[in-house]
Amino acid sequence: MSEVKNTLTVNNREIEIAGERNLLELIRKAGIDIPTFCYHSELSIYGACRLCLVEVKGKGIMASCSTKPEPGMVVQTDTKAIRNMRKINVELLLASHNRECPTCQRSANCTLQDLARKLGVKTVRYKQSIKGLPLDTSSPSLVRDPNKCVLCGDCVRVCAEVQSVGALDFASRGANARVVPAFDINLADGECVNCGQCAQVCPTGAIVAKSDADKVWEAIYDPEKTVVVQVAPAVRVALGERFGFPTGKNVARKMVTAMKMMGFDQVYDTCFAADMTIFEEATEFIERLSSNDSLPMFTSCCPAWVKFVETYYPEMLPNVSTTRSPQAIFGAVARKTLPAKLGIKPENLVVVSVMPCTAKKFEAQLPKFSVDGRRDVDYVLTTVELASMIQSMGIELAELEPEAFDMPLGFSTGGGVIFGATGCVMEAALRFAVEKVQGTSLTQIDFKEVRGLSPRKEATLEVAGKMLRIAVVHGLANARRLIEDIKSGKAQYDFVEVMACPGGCVAGGGQPITHEEGFRSKRAAGLYDTDKDRQVQKPQDNYWVDQCYAESFGGRPGSHEAHTRLHTTYKNRNQIFDAKAPIMHATSDDAPTICVTLCTRQQNCPGQKLLGMIVEFVKANGLTEKVNIDAAFSSRPESDGTIAVTVGDVVIPRSDSVEAMFKVVKQAIESMLAVK
Repeated sequence: MSEVKNTLTVNNREIEIAGERNLLELIRKAGIDIPTFCYHSELSIYGACRLCLVEVKGKGIMASCSTKPEPGMVVQTDTKAIRNMRKINVELLLASHNRECPTCQRSANCTLQDLARKLGVKTVRYKQSIKGLPLDTSSPSLVRDPNKCVLCGDCVRVCAEVQSVGALDFASRGANARVVPAFDINLADGECVNCGQCAQVCPTGAIVAKSDADKVWEAIYDPEKTVVVQVAPAVRVALGERFGFPTGKNVARKMVTAMKMMGFDQVYDTCFAADMTIFEEATEFIERLSSNDSLPMFTSCCPAWVKFVETYYPEMLPNVSTTRSPQAIFGAVARKTLPAKLGIKPENLVVVSVMPCTAKKFEAQLPKFSVDGRRDVDYVLTTVELASMIQSMGIELAELEPEAFDMPLGFSTGGGVIFGATGCVMEAALRFAVEKVQGTSLTQIDFKEVRGLSPRKEATLEVAGKMLRIAVVHGLANARRLIEDIKSGKAQYDFVEVMACPGGCVAGGGQPITHEEGFRSKRAAGLYDTDKDRQVQKPQDNYWVDQCYAESFGGRPGSHEAHTRLHTTYKNRNQIFDAKAPIMHATSDDAPTICVTLCTRQQNCPGQKLLGMIVEFVKANGLTEKVNIDAAFSSRPESDGTIAVTVGDVVIPRSDSVEAMFKVVKQAIESMLAVK
């Protein structure tokens, strides 16, 4: 008998089956771009849009995304019936979609528009069914327009599967079906960590980055204001894509020219602050390593990751580096040094950031990153916002002569430049820390063990006779798995880097949307190439950072002044999503709150006994007017990180003994109120 070929036929062409999980992937490999709305190779198969239809001989018309390829199949990707079905499906999507396309952020890059053009949809024969639902503008990072949502589910799946957050899901049925946060609350009031990956996969503009462009233009137009801007490393290898440059091309110097033409008074490089971040973070790590205190230490540059750990694993907050992110460090440096250097009043300085990240918008508005009511960073633009602003002036980026960043905050090392790729905060920190611990100059500065797109990268390095265990993860679902392994004892590390977005900042929520294969690697390669072109590659060799410390931050990393302005604190957000009931409330507005979580799934929940003991202690010591007591009701299992008790922002570690936990709570209350 002759051997059956592992092939099938697509449009009269024989195609080999090579492990593709569905017909859609195999057909695209053959050079046929079947239209689809809800399919992403990195997400689970959903099969909702019914646009990727094909006809399989003997089986009829099927969705190619959910059909497994089998040898001998005969497939047609385009017939009269299929074409009509696709057009009808697109018309139905358009009928349920707000078609104010000229004013939509995604108008130039909209999957729905693109499919309508490709399929020749010239009219919509169905009555528009827009319900005029209100926009959700509560988030500082994102805007959600339910009137543009076509229920493809991409945002739901990326949030749950890639980020393990689940801030969005489907609600109601039939014509009333919608994608909403839990209980239909505002996005800002739920678990959203502001990473913007939902906006990256949304094909219609139903979720987009919130724009600060108009506010920045107003500042530029104000003759009283001096507007300075910092640009993050990942921006320079993605901005060019909006102007026809190859993916990963570094357009930093042309970008500087464009921004000067736009009216920015000074254009600086966040990579300067990234170098400074390493001074602080690596110094902090060396101190923790020498004292074996609060290890592993997690990096703190990614605000989406920081909010994630504040929400789901607040017991791990002591392990997160207290060093601010490069954006926040730059803001602190700018506020402290630039008014005198530029000869302006502090109130006339406007600090703008250009970031690949929507979570940076959330970070910038946090009260802790302000002094005397003035934010360190006034406005945050995404890469896409900057591109649109440049285009709005008619500037042809490719035709510009290059200019350099302004000094001194425009000088950086290769270690600062690579911050935008997963693994590279770790690599930059190792360039600093290993040299400092060994006491000798590094001859090999590349730590390629931490590079690449593997979900988790692990390495053990021998440094001055000590074995240093490191790990790198990107994507918050991978971060969750790593933390669970640490908590269960399956994994042990000394130093861990976490970036919320898959691939790191090069694929942040504010970057240009692309479906080009390998775009993350190409953008990262652009940063590595820039690193090699730098005169200096180790952050500790940045002379201007040394000068900045000498003039303004106590002369050295870790000084009192540096800790005051370059470090931060974190907030336990775990219980804010639980239903709460007041048990005892003081009359004072600034009284600290003791919150005890009671599990609704557990009979004889030990939290009930603990709550009673705390109430009795407060009454017995005459503290009823000095503290608040809340009960938080949660259905989450303990393994999900639910914290039983917080005293103010202090997380009380779990214990199998209620009495032991009460003792710790009692000490925390006494310490907070100075009870004798």
